[in-house]
Amino acid sequence: MDRIVINLGDFLKNAGIVGLNYILEDVICAEKDKDYGYTPDRQAIWLSRDFALDCDWTDVYFKAFTKYYRKHSVYQSVIHEINSILAVIQKDNFKLKDMKNKLKFINDKLLSNSYKSGFVSVKDHLDMIQPYEDLQAQKLKDTMDVQEVNQRLEELLIFLKQPICEETFVMKGALYNYINRFWGGKCFLNSKNKEKNMREVFEADFAVPLREYIKKSHDKEKDICIDCGNLISGKEKVSIAFMKDMADDLSRKRSAFWNCKVDAFLCPVCAYIYALAPLGFLIIGRRYVFVNINSDIDNLLAANNKYGHESIESQKDTEKEERYSSWIARTINIMLGIKTEGLSNIQVITRGINDTDTYTFDVISKDVLSILKDKGIKSSIDSLSKHPNVKRGSDYINVHERVILNILRYRSQYDLLNILLKIAIETNGVVYTAANVYDVQLRTNVHNIDTDKKKGGIIMNRYSVRDRGYELRKALLLAKGTTDDSCIRGTVYQLLNALFVGNANKFMENVLRVYCSTKLQVPNEFIECLGDQNRFKEYGYAFLLGLQGSHYEKKEEIINE
Repeated sequence: MDRIVINLGDFLKNAGIVGLNYILEDVICAEKDKDYGYTPDRQAIWLSRDFALDCDWTDVYFKAFTKYYRKHSVYQSVIHEINSILAVIQKDNFKLKDMKNKLKFINDKLLSNSYKSGFVSVKDHLDMIQPYEDLQAQKLKDTMDVQEVNQRLEELLIFLKQPICEETFVMKGALYNYINRFWGGKCFLNSKNKEKNMREVFEADFAVPLREYIKKSHDKEKDICIDCGNLISGKEKVSIAFMKDMADDLSRKRSAFWNCKVDAFLCPVCAYIYALAPLGFLIIGRRYVFVNINSDIDNLLAANNKYGHESIESQKDTEKEERYSSWIARTINIMLGIKTEGLSNIQVITRGINDTDTYTFDVISKDVLSILKDKGIKSSIDSLSKHPNVKRGSDYINVHERVILNILRYRSQYDLLNILLKIAIETNGVVYTAANVYDVQLRTNVHNIDTDKKKGGIIMNRYSVRDRGYELRKALLLAKGTTDDSCIRGTVYQLLNALFVGNANKFMENVLRVYCSTKLQVPNEFIECLGDQNRFKEYGYAFLLGLQGSHYEKKEEIINE
């Protein structure tokens, strides 16, 4: 079988391959192992040349982006608002004035410049245009007759649900809110083409060059695609500069090339794959995220699966963060299933949804994966995932996400732990969260110790100090004749500050002062930690966790409220 082979490459090409696979499997349901498939080494996806020549690459592109981005679109929100008004408009107590904001939203979105230009580009292909022209002539107002508004909304709904309308308006939103975050200055994202039919422009810039390229032999050509290495003619070359943040305007900035001769060009096949990159990224919360796994295509596709993600438009900020946290947990689990032998580093690429945001890269090494595989660490992280957010003032901290990112970025958990313990001074329930964070840090510290017995001994030793802190807590509250720990908050705060800055002497002064008011003995372990900052923090935070109410009883975490 004559095949077109598309190999794994950089993260944007791999994102494009994920997008292509989504088209083949979920949009057009192409026949696997006939129309497309994966190479035996799992390093590439292939297309049958006959299939590639017969495929309408413009149609599948638009269908795929419309399908995926519909749930994230203003179009979907407008449909929702229209339906919500129609659902209550017949009720006895209905007042159109109560719908003022909804009507304004419908007017503003449907009459935006992008929607107007979209309408102009396809109006000749629509069966029904009058409702939109009526809206342009007269906006919907809360002062209108209810029945008039009802009729116009019903007609608008019919207009909007025309397939061409749906595609055009969804794509217009996708162009200026999603696709243009990844590439631009070309095709329908060229300002000269903003009022032209998007399909026609895409067909001319991407689809036709793709089909023409795979029809021809290029044995005699001299230029080479910088990505796949295949030969290309001068007329077929596509500048890599259309990809955002990957290259400058190469027509004007040539000094980086030998003799100022630009040779950074793609073949039409690779250009099409790169144009699919936005379809490979997941939209999670207010981020685009992509897991770049080069080990094989199976793990790449599994880590970037699109199912189970709701629209960001209807989510509260805390819910968005929870979904991102859930995504991290799911992705980590996929990574943990990958054999680490021979595995190169894994990239997690993130980009904010704002136009000014750029790519950020987190590299997950085999060492990090090994840490995350630790049963104790995994158990604490799983516990954090159940209630990931802690309120701090008017904001929320996603502790689950912070802990994982700290591991990925080789940062300790102590700064986060200090914040949580300060919050716990006023909110006792936060101590449980802090205890899990401490457990992650402690187990990370001992991860590389060669025997489980030795690890277990160190962990139990630190937790014995925590129990000593809890004993001190009980003694102090008993002496005060109360269960309210507000009487020891000042002491906790002072100890936290000393611990945070690494002042062991100040910490011990406060500990000794408190113990002098009781009959309890100062833990011997504190003597061991003098002069050892790592041990000082391990003992110090364990002790403070106990002092704030955390301890073990019958192998279960107990928090004294």
